[in-house]
Amino acid sequence: MQTRRHFVQGAAALSAAALAPFPALAAALEQVKILYGFPAGSAGDICARRVGDRLGGTAYAKNNGIVETKTGAGGRIALEVLKTSPADGSVLAMSPFSCASLYPHIYKKLSYDPFADFVTVGTASMIHHGLAVGPMVPASVKTVQDFLAWAKANPKDASYGSPAAGSTPHFIGALLGLNNHVELKHVPYRGSVPGVTDVVGGQLAAMVTPHGDFIPNHKAGKLRILATSGKQRSPFVPEVPTFAEQGFADLTVEEWFGFYAPAKTPASTVAAANAAINAAIQDKSVIDSLTVVGLIPYGGTADDMAYSQKREFERWGPLIKKVGFTAES
Repeated sequence: MQTRRHFVQGAAALSAAALAPFPALAAALEQVKILYGFPAGSAGDICARRVGDRLGGTAYAKNNGIVETKTGAGGRIALEVLKTSPADGSVLAMSPFSCASLYPHIYKKLSYDPFADFVTVGTASMIHHGLAVGPMVPASVKTVQDFLAWAKANPKDASYGSPAAGSTPHFIGALLGLNNHVELKHVPYRGSVPGVTDVVGGQLAAMVTPHGDFIPNHKAGKLRILATSGKQRSPFVPEVPTFAEQGFADLTVEEWFGFYAPAKTPASTVAAANAAINAAIQDKSVIDSLTVVGLIPYGGTADDMAYSQKREFERWGPLIKKVGFTAES
């Protein structure tokens, strides 16, 4: 069993700068609302709620934060609402980096500019994605190379699901096939659950999605996780090698959930919110809640998050162009 210290230090993100004291607000906010653009009960929703539960009684907020789900449009609705919210720290949004770093390359008419309409506040947790296969694929397939060989030999069945078209898992699967000259048909779902259900039931060969969604069925022997996307092996399934270990370093992806505030939010408010978020994700009960759903507590400064967002934006632009996907395609 991995320890609390392992998760925090293993992420290598709670830097001394992130933990340094920040200037307090003149007065703590009464309450903070956290917008989340994906279904209640999902891993990200749990992260937002557990962090929100620890915001009360800090220099940032007097009472615990409340989460308001704004589902639809792949998480874009929540950010549209944030764009027009008061720039006083009373409303934040938690989002995966895809909404800010991938979507500008996918949607010709994105309703927000992630670099102009928001300021980064801090990163809460990190996701490793995984590739898993089910009973449609023979038990002899144990590695990514095995899967590609099987897919090439069985083109009619060579498919993979993802939680949504235009999601990071969609592009991981597309690049796996494209870069290795194997045609893999993409099957988009509305979330991970229905796709995982089809893999387990033998209606779908494979799925790429946050690997935490696979773990119960993997441990029960109902599907097999062939690879995870982190720089290092997942602490939750350490027996599973990474894509990089198997010769697919180009598929190393560590997606994160981060908090955003409206543009023009005062720096002192952002600093207070960042300090409260970093403190929350060091709380043992929060760490325990995140690890149950396969999330690794992260952290760091607002500038750390901004740098990562820009780096991922620059990385994914040419990759998405290579895949040839747009929201209109």
